[in-house]
Amino acid sequence: MAADLFFIEEQIQGLLAAKFQEETFQDCFLVEINLHQGNKLEVFVDCDSGLTLDKCQQLSRYLESHIDGAGWLGESYVLEVSSPGLGRPLKLLRQYQKNIGRKVEATLKENGSTKTGLLKAVSDTAFTIEETLKVKEGNKNVKKTVLTELPFDSVKKTMIVISF
Repeated sequence: MAADLFFIEEQIQGLLAAKFQEETFQDCFLVEINLHQGNKLEVFVDCDSGLTLDKCQQLSRYLESHIDGAGWLGESYVLEVSSPGLGRPLKLLRQYQKNIGRKVEATLKENGSTKTGLLKAVSDTAFTIEETLKVKEGNKNVKKTVLTELPFDSVKKTMIVISF
C-alpha cells in the first residue's frame, strides 16, 4: 500500500499542479493527500480566496476522470476533495499567511504548552502572535498585550481557534 500511495500521491500532485495553472484555480494549492483502507482517497485543497463547493466539485470530477481512466484505485473507491477545515492543523506557510488576523493556538514541541493569540505576521521561518498575558504589577494583576515570535521548528501544531 505504501508504494501505491506514493505513486497515487505523485499522480494527484501532478494533475493538480496542471489544474492550478488554469485561471479559475490559480489561487488554489494542495495541502495533503491521504489514502485509507478500503480505497478511500482524501485530497485536501485550499485557496487564498477560500475554497468553494463549486471548485471542490470541479476538482473532484477532474481527478475522478483521471483515476477512472488510469484505473489507479480499481473499480471501487471513495474520493473526497475538500478544504482541510478548521479542525485540522495548519501545515503550509501559505495557510499561515491566509489566516493572518485569526486567533490561533500553537502547541510547543519542547514541553507541550500552548500559546494562544492573534496571528499577526508570518515569515519563512517563524510566525508572530499577539498574546494577552496576565502580569502581576505590585498587588494587581494587569493584562498586557505582547508579540511573541514562534519559530516553526519549535511548534508541534497550530490550530485555528473558533470563537463564538
